[in-house]
Amino acid sequence: MPDQTPPTVTESAMRGLACKCPRCGKGKLYAGFLTLRPNCTACGLDYAFIDAGDGPAIFIIMIAGAIVVGCALVVEIKYQPPYWLHAVLWLPLILATTLLPLRAMKSLLIALQFHHKAAEGRLIGREPE
Repeated sequence: MPDQTPPTVTESAMRGLACKCPRCGKGKLYAGFLTLRPNCTACGLDYAFIDAGDGPAIFIIMIAGAIVVGCALVVEIKYQPPYWLHAVLWLPLILATTLLPLRAMKSLLIALQFHHKAAEGRLIGREPE
């Protein structure tokens, strides 16, 4: 699509959060919960370049951990509930803070990877000095 202007970082981020194609913003990115489609149904972009790795999971783990541990500490210090009540309170919060934002975080990192043309590092051949 050479006739279109490249999207801004904000547009790319919004496409990522919407789980849409990083190039056109129209086609869906996922075929399943976290399974990527082979290509975009709207513009035909091949998704073979995508390699989000463990980045999305690490961000989510750090954010969710801070939220859940902070809440658990406040509740423990103020009320000192029994351990079974901690399990009842925090297991649903852990599931909500990790599983719900995971798709959006993965597609956000994919969109930013596409926007910045990120690729695997390569060694540059240099002549000996």
